[in-house]
Amino acid sequence: METVINYLLQFGNLNPQQIDFLTKKGKALTLNKEDYFSEAGRIAKQVGFILEGILRVCYYDNKGNDVTKYFIDENHFVVDLDSFDNKIPSSGYVQAVSNCKLIIFSKRDWEDIADTIVGWERIINKIIKKSLIQKIERRSPLVAEDATTRYLAFMETYPQLVNRIPLSYLASYLGVTQSSLSRIRRSISYK
Repeated sequence: METVINYLLQFGNLNPQQIDFLTKKGKALTLNKEDYFSEAGRIAKQVGFILEGILRVCYYDNKGNDVTKYFIDENHFVVDLDSFDNKIPSSGYVQAVSNCKLIIFSKRDWEDIADTIVGWERIINKIIKKSLIQKIERRSPLVAEDATTRYLAFMETYPQLVNRIPLSYLASYLGVTQSSLSRIRRSISYK
């Protein structure tokens, strides 16, 4: 829980009583590789903080293809915010790419925290803003580039993720086939 508290303290102040209150609300959760944190068609009922592992946000297109939108790694919150806040079924999935350890907060506990801790909404809004900016920065340069450039940019930006993500998920994220990504990786390794 200390990792969660240290992360939150980057965005605002918490006194010892607030930290104690938060600590009592968080619960440990372990996800095995390929388990779902949240699923399409269901209402998201928890917020998670990733201590170890990688999750991916994905959906199935109208042809049944599995499409990865982005990855979330350690020291980040994970939630389908629209589903969680508005109590509507999720349109996508959040799935474990690797074995994961998280601290989770139920909807009720999250609301208790918001009702109890003065300034909580301000802290969360700063986290959401940072997350949205990161999401835009991740996707924007990838849209107009060729596949090799997209892969090289991903490797440069996320060197800690490249060897931890299955090739199929990375290919989906980059918008290429798995065989194309294999060719790109081979051609780069020969240079």
